[in-house]
Amino acid sequence: MNSETTSARTTENNADLLPQQWGWLLALGVLMLISGTIGMYMSFWVTLATVMLFGGFAIVGGALQMVEGIAVREEKWIGRLQHFAIALLYLALGVVIFLNPVGASAGLTLAIAGLFMAIGITRIAWGLQCRKKEGSWVAHVIFGLVNLLLAGLIIMQWPVSGLWVIGMLVSIELIFNGWLMVVTALAAKKAQSAKA
Repeated sequence: MNSETTSARTTENNADLLPQQWGWLLALGVLMLISGTIGMYMSFWVTLATVMLFGGFAIVGGALQMVEGIAVREEKWIGRLQHFAIALLYLALGVVIFLNPVGASAGLTLAIAGLFMAIGITRIAWGLQCRKKEGSWVAHVIFGLVNLLLAGLIIMQWPVSGLWVIGMLVSIELIFNGWLMVVTALAAKKAQSAKA
């Protein structure tokens, strides 16, 4: 039995389970919708919680990198130095975030604005480059302009935007994923009813 056959059977088994387990998926979707909606009203606290979680991940990453630096068998000291330098940077980042989560959220928000700006410029450039190749080039340009608009709004309100942008984005993501799970659960229920 090859891996493709095993993979196909696993996919079929998971697909068969979805109509039977639609209730759990619906409950999770509703929970995400409720959490995202509450998060929209408490975006400051969601922002702080997200930034602190990021700081925790940085500290854990630094500790694991330190263990890797100790465990690795490098003949030259420069190899171990690289592991320890990265570990110290991760640990320092985590500590700075924990000491000043509001400042860290402002810095991360500025980075998000830069990311939106880079994505917007790339989408516009791609759309203009594909003008003659495809009919959807206008959508690329429009979405690129939306990205630039979002970046501009974040930068114009910075550093105050650092208090709510991350929490708002996390809440919106929760709401979108919640709706996706609800729609998938209802479709699975309908498929189960049609099969019966």
